[in-house]
Amino acid sequence: MPRVLVDARVIQDHFPGIGRYAFHLLDALPPLWEGDLLALVNPKAVNTRYDLALLERHPNLHLIPTSLGIFHWRSQTHLPRLLAELAPDLIHFPYYVRPLRGPGPTLLNLHDVIPRRFPQYFPRLTRWKIEIIQRLAIRQSQAFITASQAAAHDFAHFYHVPLDRVTIIPYAPDPRFHPRPAPALAAFRQRRGLPGAYALYLGANKPHKNLSRLVQAWREVVDAHPQAHLVIAGHWDPRYPQARVLAQNLGLTHHVHFLGPVPGEDLPWLYAAARLFVFPSLYEGFGLPVLEAMASGVAVVCSRAPGLSEVAGEAARTFDPLDVEAMTRALIAVWADESLRGQLREAGLARAAQFTWPQVARRTAQTYLRVLQG
Repeated sequence: MPRVLVDARVIQDHFPGIGRYAFHLLDALPPLWEGDLLALVNPKAVNTRYDLALLERHPNLHLIPTSLGIFHWRSQTHLPRLLAELAPDLIHFPYYVRPLRGPGPTLLNLHDVIPRRFPQYFPRLTRWKIEIIQRLAIRQSQAFITASQAAAHDFAHFYHVPLDRVTIIPYAPDPRFHPRPAPALAAFRQRRGLPGAYALYLGANKPHKNLSRLVQAWREVVDAHPQAHLVIAGHWDPRYPQARVLAQNLGLTHHVHFLGPVPGEDLPWLYAAARLFVFPSLYEGFGLPVLEAMASGVAVVCSRAPGLSEVAGEAARTFDPLDVEAMTRALIAVWADESLRGQLREAGLARAAQFTWPQVARRTAQTYLRVLQG
């Protein structure tokens, strides 16, 4: 069988979503691939989430350490030499910042077109850099993987990527996301100083995540249910303080809690301990947190944004992300109705069970073979 190299330098804290994808793919792929798998890793990168040593239990997976950072200019000059020495038959790049030359065919993951859909949120120079790097990466790649139909069509529209060169492979939740016993969840909430009942948002605070409208909606939720609490967790970019400022201005200091980044070991508990999970994004290439919440046994309320609808299916209460009143109605309905939450929990668990990493790995291996066969 051919030798395939995966650029796994994305397994680090800087790439929480893409790193999760690369780690679980490399853990599920070796039993399904008869040839050698090479994984380029950077042991010096900050990585508090995943133990690379766990991957070494697979006899046909070989970790290749390098100190070449993804964004360092030497990745464009020195990495092609290393790739030539390793001589893989196929190279898989999970991220669009990749060497612009190298041996053999390459496969590239395409995630989203946020700078194209929301140019107002990016400085002109940043948009220009992303545009050039993305276009060059697409031009140098022979085939592509996206996680959703929406992302595939976005790249076809904005970058003229031929759809017959794109394979759609949805991601899957980590198996550690599953329902937990009620007493253990109560102990977790107490240990972390969390409210007894809370809605959870987990993700970044970038403008397209739509957190300001969520805070506006939560003002109405609190008016109807004074004991309702909202927890906003995940990476916090100080360039976008609007949601926190709005919460203060609306008098929600005691009802909206900003946790910031959460340790990896706490994430499954944070999901499972929530009364409901809310994801109000204007746009997502996929929306893995929705699946993680469903797998955790939590009722989900999310927007009907492109990408998210494919993930949620009929297993979530959805709303127009631009309509604060519609968001409010959905949140109040699920917060107040225990029977509805139970229905959404069961539907969500069934939906999440349809997405597994062995399935992702199997379809990825099939894609490798198709690319290698030309």
